[in-house]
Amino acid sequence: MLDLWHSTGLYAMFFAGTALGLKQAIMLGVSALLIWLALKKEFEPLLLIPIGFGGILANVPVIHLTAPDQLLGLIASFGLESGLYPLLIFVGVGAMTDFGPLIAHPKVALLGAAAQFGIFATLLGALLLSGLGIPGVHFDLREAASIGIIGGADGPTSIYLSGKFAPHLMGAIAVAAYSYMALVPIIQPPIMRWLTSEKERQIVMRQLRPVSPTERIVFPLLVTGLCLLLLPAASPLIGALMFGNLLRESGQTDRLARCASNELINIMTILLGLSVGAKLEAGQFLTPATLGILLLGLAAFAIGTAAGVLLGKAMNALGREPINPLIGAAGVSAMPMSSRVVNLVGQEAGDDNYLLMHAMGANLAGSIGSAVAAGALLALLA
Repeated sequence: MLDLWHSTGLYAMFFAGTALGLKQAIMLGVSALLIWLALKKEFEPLLLIPIGFGGILANVPVIHLTAPDQLLGLIASFGLESGLYPLLIFVGVGAMTDFGPLIAHPKVALLGAAAQFGIFATLLGALLLSGLGIPGVHFDLREAASIGIIGGADGPTSIYLSGKFAPHLMGAIAVAAYSYMALVPIIQPPIMRWLTSEKERQIVMRQLRPVSPTERIVFPLLVTGLCLLLLPAASPLIGALMFGNLLRESGQTDRLARCASNELINIMTILLGLSVGAKLEAGQFLTPATLGILLLGLAAFAIGTAAGVLLGKAMNALGREPINPLIGAAGVSAMPMSSRVVNLVGQEAGDDNYLLMHAMGANLAGSIGSAVAAGALLALLA
């Protein structure tokens, strides 16, 4: 019996399990919680289930699956550390996205820009937090930039930038970004109601004009060209997004568009989720800095939401065309969740107040804006 005990490795597994430690046990619980939120609360299940399962594998004793020659290590080194996974996800997102609402109402692009204020405010907040002298909490400028991008509520962009500037913080940044994206229905409505009056929430916006096929084709080409000329550092993210959208709108590449919006993005989501889960290894994740990142990420998301709503109020006060300031909350990149939340809050104020398509315009502008913000930070700090 003792020979069997030793030969099968049960001996090593038993003592490894007893030495698992509090940190590993906590991370196994956190990973299980992510899966539970995905299954029971339907919070971003396509992402939280792979991330949670990856976190479980990363914290299993005996077998170090995050080692370079093991499952999670191989997946992460192939596409996460190189930045390939976020870029290919952007191709899929572009192929899935109708930019018509933004083309029909380009003024809402300002709302997407305003929501990015949370990124730069949180960057400064991370530097200020570092100056407080809290043990274990110190962020340099590049790390602070990676944390700030959480305010855009754009998971792939957060991962892409942290991969360039702060790979050791990627787990905390990714979990914060995707968690706050999933919690949009809880976080955003109180901010929206607090900053707007009942009368403002009742504003009905006119129906959007039809967008021609030519406009739909010219748009991704124009945006890519402007990005290459004005901010080349953002061209990988913007170019991937616009390439996917061109596949959708060209009318000649339906098979490629279907592949990008289905098979490609599904495969990349699985690989990205498992790779991010690998970063939840207890030794890397459970640090004082992680708690600071989670708090700063929440502040970033709240500031971005508030900035969009406040600019919406200003545009409504100064412009001739009525704008419901609620759509400013969709200026963050949590697409399409924040657009749906805006529509629900608008309908609370009036059953005939349909804001979904208008909010989608701001949402799309926010997706582009967060990629532009990441490109600007890359250009400044690389």
